[in-house]
Amino acid sequence: MPLALTAAAGSIGGEMTNDKRSVRRRRGGLYHSGALRYRGAPGRAVLGALVMVGAVAACSSSPAPSKGLAPLPAPKGLPGFYSVPQPLPTGGPGTLVKAPQKVTVSALHGTVYRVMYMSESVRNKPVVVTGLVIVPDTPAPAGGYPVVSWGHGTNGMADSCAPSLDPTQAVPETNGLLDQGWEVTASDYQGEGTPGLLPYIVGVSAARNTIDIVRAARNFPAAHASADYLVWGHSEGGQTAMFSLHIGPSYAPELHMKGVVAGAPPSQFGVIYTFLKTSPFRYYLFMVAGAYQSAYGDSAAPVAKVLTPLGIRLLPDLDKGCSDYLSKVIDKYQISQITKTDPFTVPQWKTLLMANDPENFDTASSVPLLIIQGGNDEQIPVVSTQLLATHLCGVGQDLERWIYPGQSHAGVIAPSFGDMTHWIADRFAGDANPDSYRPTGLAAVATTTCPSS
Repeated sequence: MPLALTAAAGSIGGEMTNDKRSVRRRRGGLYHSGALRYRGAPGRAVLGALVMVGAVAACSSSPAPSKGLAPLPAPKGLPGFYSVPQPLPTGGPGTLVKAPQKVTVSALHGTVYRVMYMSESVRNKPVVVTGLVIVPDTPAPAGGYPVVSWGHGTNGMADSCAPSLDPTQAVPETNGLLDQGWEVTASDYQGEGTPGLLPYIVGVSAARNTIDIVRAARNFPAAHASADYLVWGHSEGGQTAMFSLHIGPSYAPELHMKGVVAGAPPSQFGVIYTFLKTSPFRYYLFMVAGAYQSAYGDSAAPVAKVLTPLGIRLLPDLDKGCSDYLSKVIDKYQISQITKTDPFTVPQWKTLLMANDPENFDTASSVPLLIIQGGNDEQIPVVSTQLLATHLCGVGQDLERWIYPGQSHAGVIAPSFGDMTHWIADRFAGDANPDSYRPTGLAAVATTTCPSS
């Protein structure tokens, strides 16, 4: 989730290095997303069983097998699909690296494919990313299925945390989306399931990954994906959604971004930093530390200026397990034991944190935005999205913000889902913005609309 301090003196991972990591079952992180239906509380629940038969699907647009170089092996404990062919294809972002793999999942109302595709890092380098494309059971409309591209929340940083390992748990309310006739894409993000460390809360990186998987789906004929898409993300994925809003139309002009839904997006990083320092979620700060140093390099994100020697020694743990594991590692310490100073007092760190805070967007997007949050959010202060909405309204953003009373950080997904799908359907239908629809999932949902309707 939010900001934080920095990573190991010898950088962990890189844009195209091979890691062999210990694999643990992925646990909830910010929330445990159930595919059939969101289950509610922030998750420590173990993932549901996955029934899958790996079968490589025929795909006319898949690259030919490379010759002469051995592939990078899949991370320890992961299926062979996660091996990375060498050399990489020369196509741009969205190019398929290998044939999509069909995965049998009886609980979902669609056909599930694992995909490996090209994207770009925050430093504009080619990176390999994995994820899911889920095609509805209903026949494709003329022009293909509208696409909802999901940005996942915090689940850790290791390869074993990749959501595509368990499609039944990768996206909340998957069947509710498929039943609308919408294709679902879900990026693992760079570094989960692929070489290097996840660039946690590096907004441009996750946004590119989330947009490029839509491109990948369109390069896969069996997916029947249209050029019309919408990005939905929650928490970490809420920041992904905000940066997709920010870069989408210019980064992928051949696609038609119809809207963005940002659930509990982190912003006002200084406020969140203070909030998280003494919370059970302070390990988020530690995650950002390692992520920024890995993503930007030690010159731009000098670890020794913000972490104590103990903090630096703990950084390799980022690559050893998922959220529950990291929570247990950091729970042993106060944040003052692993950090030297407020990162906002270090010029290099302040620059990076500000660059990744949606509060600093200074122009409006032409794409409409919906912000959703629970009124009792225990991880992202509600005031932070209020400040964000006020700022964005001030620069002319078409925006709606719905606050569901009494709902927690993750618990808001279920009661808001029906309202959200109504809003998404209106965007795909080309209805006017701002939407005249008002949420009905709970009584007394607080709303903000700009421009005022």
